[in-house]
Amino acid sequence: MGVILLVRHGQASFGGADYDVLAERGERQARRLGAALAARGVRPAALASGSMRRQRDSAAALSAAAGWELEPSVDPGWNEYEHQGLAAVPAAGPGSAPPDPAAFQDALEAGIRRWAADDAPVPANTGAGAGESFAEFTARTEAALRAAAARQSSGATTVVVTSGGVIGWLAATLLGAGVEQWIRLNRVTVNTGVTTLIAGRRGLSLVSFNDHGHLPQPDITYR
Repeated sequence: MGVILLVRHGQASFGGADYDVLAERGERQARRLGAALAARGVRPAALASGSMRRQRDSAAALSAAAGWELEPSVDPGWNEYEHQGLAAVPAAGPGSAPPDPAAFQDALEAGIRRWAADDAPVPANTGAGAGESFAEFTARTEAALRAAAARQSSGATTVVVTSGGVIGWLAATLLGAGVEQWIRLNRVTVNTGVTTLIAGRRGLSLVSFNDHGHLPQPDITYR
């Protein structure tokens, strides 16, 4: 039986000119997680991430803090959907005020519902994930998970650093849930929260979702 730990990246630069840059707090969250996993004796056989900068930098920070001598592999299959395009919020420019988080979340969830219902490509915004349909997003993330499980040896642990939308969708799928349940899971996914899956003779199963016990209260964030 193998274990797959799906880790959400650390806090990114919400409201900044480039969301994909890991914030200082995000680096700290990733280091805290690495230290916590090392303290638990977690020694993964493989470490992977999506190709987005916030994912790669989070993987590097947690690996360094854990003392793992692993070269992370990069698979764009773990990349997030283009959330700014779905929320119809332009990237922040110099001197512009950051969007209100609650209003942004409402706009994002409305955009997700339209995206899933229409299965149209995401409107272009930042370029990352633009033009991808909902069916394409779900297919590539599920394929990334299947590939990670297929590469595992018995008893091994794989750590994957990805994003909240990816983790939420895979958790919802494993529970036999749909879009509304995915939205609810996506909404509460904590930065560097850990979702644990096991790969056994019955296939993949969800064991726990969004564990963030390694974070003190001030470092619990959702952006």
